[in-house]
Amino acid sequence: MQYDREICEIAHYVYHYSVVDDQVLQLAHTALLDALGCAIQTLTESESARRLVRCFCADAQLSHGARIPGTSIQLDPVKGAMSLGVLIRYLDHNDGMIGKEWGHPSDNIGALLPVMDWLCRRSPLEQKRSSGPPLTMRTLLEAIVKAYEIQGCMQQENAFNQCGLDHTVLVKIASAAVVPWLMGLSEEQAMACISHGWMDSAPLRVYRHGENTIPRKGWAAGDACSRAVQFALMVQAGQPGAPTVLSMPRWGFYGTTWRGQPPFSLPMPYADWVIRNIGYKLMPVEGHGITAVEAILEQRKRMEEEGYSNPAKDIEAIVIRTNAAAKLIIDKSGVLHNAADRDHCMQYCVAVSLLKGSPPETADYHDESPYATSKEVHAISKRIDIYVDDRLTDDYLNRDKRSIASGITIQLGNGRVFDEVLVEYPIGHAAKTETLARVQEKFRRNMALLFSPAESERVQMAAAPQSELRVSEFMDLLEKKQGRISNMLSGARL
Repeated sequence: MQYDREICEIAHYVYHYSVVDDQVLQLAHTALLDALGCAIQTLTESESARRLVRCFCADAQLSHGARIPGTSIQLDPVKGAMSLGVLIRYLDHNDGMIGKEWGHPSDNIGALLPVMDWLCRRSPLEQKRSSGPPLTMRTLLEAIVKAYEIQGCMQQENAFNQCGLDHTVLVKIASAAVVPWLMGLSEEQAMACISHGWMDSAPLRVYRHGENTIPRKGWAAGDACSRAVQFALMVQAGQPGAPTVLSMPRWGFYGTTWRGQPPFSLPMPYADWVIRNIGYKLMPVEGHGITAVEAILEQRKRMEEEGYSNPAKDIEAIVIRTNAAAKLIIDKSGVLHNAADRDHCMQYCVAVSLLKGSPPETADYHDESPYATSKEVHAISKRIDIYVDDRLTDDYLNRDKRSIASGITIQLGNGRVFDEVLVEYPIGHAAKTETLARVQEKFRRNMALLFSPAESERVQMAAAPQSELRVSEFMDLLEKKQGRISNMLSGARL
């Protein structure tokens, strides 16, 4: 039986498209470094994430498994994918792609890198039997391009959020397509893996909204990565797929879950558009809120120039004009329950930035932060009104513009009005010429949390497109056998 067209198109792209453009591979190199830097930042700064990784490691370490960066842990590829996926995503500092759906394509690196590392460490006989591509850094970069493209293109015209579904389903689908290729499975086996992803359907977005906002939003991508790897192993062991998992009347994904929306559509054939247009997080703020943070900091400068130095006392109202996606995702009122709630609240990010004079840092979202219980933050947040501007929403969805704009107007208690500051493109956007250089700086800063400058430089060079280094040799550069992280993770042998 023929697989659904949408599944066939994905598998055909993975198995028959070759990434030959050096610029595209260089962009994938940047994406990889950024994701690894995010993982190191999470490992060093988040006790909550370390506890998660620790529970995956208990009595599960292998001598020839997938290495977890910044540690000496080696795990089976399923647990390795979960662990690395958590570390990349947990602090909401990895890259992003907008569209009718939102998501973070670098989440897929959580599946691709551990699988390739694990494949490299198998016995020579097992490696010889594989018909997969060379297990080099060059292949990893090509795999990154392909996973990014699948997820990012699917995001453009298919709004899973309108059905209450979480975007991490696309991590599961993209990784379930690319991992079988890396493992040497056939194209039809890859289609079977993809079909299992759709049989799983998608998690609910509920853990990103209102009183149900919880840290699961930080590990949902890792869960998707691990499921994709698990499917590949099961299909390799002989499990078949479901060819019409999308289209089957009544029982398929469209009939049960898609709420009458048209079948999936793509804005263009799969190629390399997504890696060319990815956005990077240069501050730990939800992506739709970065322009608002930039705008409020500019307004703060204006106020200071006129002698207004007490925002909580001076300001009567803050009006934020933004796009529909920003309002839906991060417009929150009332009590914020935890760090996961705060880092997805535009009002909180704007209020903290206004008081600090700089963007929020990861620690500013924690329960222990003085801002979490600040009466000034609460007072300013209550004075913020957020509304949707149709033009900004149109520009957000326009693939030729792809802005993520927010404009802020401030009214003081004495009647003084500071006219709107509009920021269309956040720092880190592909449209900004300085983005790639800033991402390199972010990588070096994150790596410095655990590695020396010389070690960081070796990692950067080893990941270059020209490198023929095997992925396991690359991951060995990221090993840390002892130190403060080992002590923090005393429940596991690092």
